[in-house]
Formats: sequence, structure tokens, C-alpha cells
Amino acid sequence: MNKLLIILITLCVTFSLKAQDTTDSENLFSEARFHYFLKTLVLFNEYLDTDNGSFNTTQLRFLQPIGNKAWNLRFDLPLISTNTNSTNKTGIGDIGAGVSYIPYLNQSNGIAIRTRIISNSASDPNFGSGKWVFIPTVFYGKYLQNKKLLWISSLEYQASFAGSANRADINIAAFENVLFCFFGKNWVAADAAFRYNNTVDGFQNNAFLEFGRKITPVNLVYIHPSAAFGGKKTYNYGIEAGILILF
Repeated sequence: MNKLLIILITLCVTFSLKAQDTTDSENLFSEARFHYFLKTLVLFNEYLDTDNGSFNTTQLRFLQPIGNKAWNLRFDLPLISTNTNSTNKTGIGDIGAGVSYIPYLNQSNGIAIRTRIISNSASDPNFGSGKWVFIPTVFYGKYLQNKKLLWISSLEYQASFAGSANRADINIAAFENVLFCFFGKNWVAADAAFRYNNTVDGFQNNAFLEFGRKITPVNLVYIHPSAAFGGKKTYNYGIEAGILILF
């Protein structure tokens, strides 16, 4: 897994192609559910069923383009609720921030790079990992079928680098593919993510279907049910619903 981290960091450093036509609304990274070029506010709620009870996340996410809009800043503020047989708790989870860059983009395909840091800031140990986590990600996107379909693939690595010595290290590689189909003001998507957790030596995969609609020129809503699979899965099934505001 350390080799994969080196490869991802090398990609982040050595990509030198200049982003092209990044303000054109027809570019793939300007699509409703994967937007880089406008300020974006996302509010969503995700419910997960686990073997030990339920886990609910209400999250506020803000994205801010900077520079020539090939760059993008991201901030995440989660509110976590847990419900087990013995304890019900609610509090702030681990706050995160990130920066993205598009080194190459044209009208049919493009590459994006993102680096995120998840802080050890949860108000309760049950609401966070207890670690500071570094997450580099490389994305590739491509239009298919005369732009009726959009495929986005990503390769991500999650590694903890500080935090509580009593909590398990984070060492996860993830390969994810999502396919969007757009029609009118609506879209549907199918996603599969394969995650290998080196710490527990097992797979923690999941897949979801998503249904979304543009309700105004700048407001979009979506809902997606999901299911986990793999020998070390972290939950059984879940459902997420959210709203995106572009401005």
C-alpha cells in the first residue's frame, strides 16, 4: 500500500498539463453532481444500518473555485448521531478540508487531482477515527454515447499520520467507478467502490444507485440507497438524500 501512496503523490506533483476551457458549461466537471466551476453548497443526510446499531451523518459541504477555476477548495462539517442498544449520542464529527486541481480538460475527457485532510476533531471518540488522515485522489472522467453518459473513475488512498495511539491506523486504498445518465432535468447514476483496508486485512466495498433532479436552475436534489459488501464491511445498507445549491 505504501507503493500506491508514492504513485499517487508522484501523480499529484508531476501532472503539468494546463486545464483547458474550464469555464465552459459543457465540460464534464461542470455536470450537476460533479461540479468544479461554481460555488457549491451541499447539505445531505446519510443513514447507515450496522450490526451494532445505526449511524447517521448530517453534513454541510462548501466548495469554492479559486484562481482560473481549475482549482477548488472544499470544506466539510459533519454532525454525527449514533443509536445503539445502550447509548444515543449526537455531536460534531471529524472536520475536513481539501483542495482540487484540474491539470487537463477538454470537451470529452479530463483529469482532476484532489488532496484532503481529515482532522481529529470529533466531539466524541465514537464520532471520528481518532486520527488525522491524508487522502490523495486522482479522477478521470469521460463522456460516452454522445454525452448521454458520463463515466468518472477515481483512485484514492487514505493514510493516518497522527492522532490517538489507542486508535487503529488508517490504511485504505479505494477504486471507484460511477456512471451518470442525464435526461432533461434528471439524472440516474450507478456506482461501485472497492476498498481494501490494510489495517484489518479485508475489503469494505459498497455500491449505490442515485436518482437526481434539477428543481431550479441552481438547486438540485438527489437520493441514493446503498449496500455494503465484502468480508470486513463497515455497514449493511444505507440511504442518503441531499440538496446542492450552485451560485
